[in-house]
Amino acid sequence: MFRYIRENVPNIHKAALSCPCHDNLGMAVANSLAAIENGVTQVEGTINGIGERAGNASLEEIAVALNIRKDKYPFTTNLVLKEIKRTSNLVSRLTGMMVPPNKAVVGRNVFAHESGIHQDGVLKNALTYEIITPELVGVTYNDLVLGKHSGRHAFKDKIEQLGYTLSADKLAEAFTSFKQLTVVKRK
Repeated sequence: MFRYIRENVPNIHKAALSCPCHDNLGMAVANSLAAIENGVTQVEGTINGIGERAGNASLEEIAVALNIRKDKYPFTTNLVLKEIKRTSNLVSRLTGMMVPPNKAVVGRNVFAHESGIHQDGVLKNALTYEIITPELVGVTYNDLVLGKHSGRHAFKDKIEQLGYTLSADKLAEAFTSFKQLTVVKRK
């Protein structure tokens, strides 16, 4: 529709074309990106996707997608990306609407890993499992959650973060005890 309007309406370049996408089918961000590709110059959206019914397009997701995929989307915004997480937290606090843990870009689990293979990959090269760097959106950590699926690499890293240095034998013993504890304890 937007491409047709751009190509067929005289003087359309004098107007701002805007798309207000609702998230009724979970496609507000995808539809907004498609609209941008087809000539929209303004996106109606919200922080954290807050809006009537199922919500609106999440501006933070759109802005990060445009930034991460510059190869596909040669468009820019004036948003300061490193302020995204702080803004999301502020909106959450002021509205009383908590950000779901698995919310794209700003959820607390976006940079959390419990799986041993993911933790090992993140410790070796974070981009293995994270398309977005935490710093891009104003997050200062990468959370390796220790649990029953964690591996030795993450366990050793956490021990070192706590200021301990263990011999290989002591580390193996501590890791075995830790794994036994995860069987009996639940989050």
